[in-house]
Amino acid sequence: MILIGLLAFSLFGQGQDSPKNWSLSGYVKNMQTLLFFNDAFPDFQQGMLVDTFLQDNLIHNRLNFRWMINDELKLRTDLRTRVFYGDLVRANPNYGDAIDNVNNDYFDLSVVLLDENAWVVQSMIDRLYLEYFKGNWEVRLGRQRINWGISTVWNPNDIFNAFSFTDFDYEERPGSDALRVKYYTGFASSVELAVRMFDHFDEATIAGMWKFNKGSYDIQILGGYDRNYLAMGGGWAGNLGDAGLKGEFTYFLPLDKEQEDAFAATVGIDYSFENSLYLNGGYLYNSAGSTSASVTNLFNFELSARNLYPYRHAIFAQFSYPFTPLLNGGVAFIYSPVEIHALFANPTLTLSVAENWDLDFVGQVTFDKEERGYASPIQAFFLRLKYSF
Repeated sequence: MILIGLLAFSLFGQGQDSPKNWSLSGYVKNMQTLLFFNDAFPDFQQGMLVDTFLQDNLIHNRLNFRWMINDELKLRTDLRTRVFYGDLVRANPNYGDAIDNVNNDYFDLSVVLLDENAWVVQSMIDRLYLEYFKGNWEVRLGRQRINWGISTVWNPNDIFNAFSFTDFDYEERPGSDALRVKYYTGFASSVELAVRMFDHFDEATIAGMWKFNKGSYDIQILGGYDRNYLAMGGGWAGNLGDAGLKGEFTYFLPLDKEQEDAFAATVGIDYSFENSLYLNGGYLYNSAGSTSASVTNLFNFELSARNLYPYRHAIFAQFSYPFTPLLNGGVAFIYSPVEIHALFANPTLTLSVAENWDLDFVGQVTFDKEERGYASPIQAFFLRLKYSF
């Protein structure tokens, strides 16, 4: 009922002569999921991995509210409400708690409205900040996305709110409860300082970044403190001939002798042909990654800027092409040259059904090398209908 009320309110707001100083937008998505597990699904009662097939469903509503309080002050509030139901929810008795702990930061801005049998309903405010801007100054306070990443797939510079490539249904990406102060020193240069809220210093992230332009490249340098590590890194974005070239790296030096240092670096190149065929390739080195972990870790490893992928090495390749003005298709692969030769395949199709309506097909298929050869322990297929308003 709450989700229906939010949708009705948002649609009603679109039809009124609203004041020019505020806006309301958002979307509603319905996604059907088919999951196939081959000796990969945890049987909680027997304590073992089994074969199984699960069907799951997700209804996802988002409301984005913007209010220009005056010429120098803006308020942003985004509410995300999701309804989970199906076999995966039924199979995991702690599904509601697990969902409610994801993407919260210092403040608990989420609530589980329903958690029983095969149904979980959760709402979260994932953006809530005041923004002040005057002259060359820009200040934000509250839950926000501090987007320091440059590369397309992996972002070692994104020390405040890392994201996973496999989480395709969260386009907005997570945010942090933080204070960010930015000063523009020129047309393409700036300095900024960000502080994530904390109770104890070993939970803090405090860092600064300097951005500037050199020739045809935008360059950034960062340094700071990230949860008991000193972080030092940088990145660049520019052109290599007609192709785009991006990269970034960060080194994490632990202040606790019992912890190990970490280094993550990535480089990527992309190119668009005259016929609109788009190619994108990249490589990630992740010193904290494993060389032998199961490919199922791709969906449940502990994500952070220090550990952006489960494996030590990862090679990315993506191809996409607009078959018609209304139909786009593509496929992405991530291969890890480690002991199990982990491979992740991600085919996609997007159809523009009508104005503001999109239909997406997404596949996520994993492969690894076992004694009997290559096998696929997990296959997931998603069909998603989205209406934007």
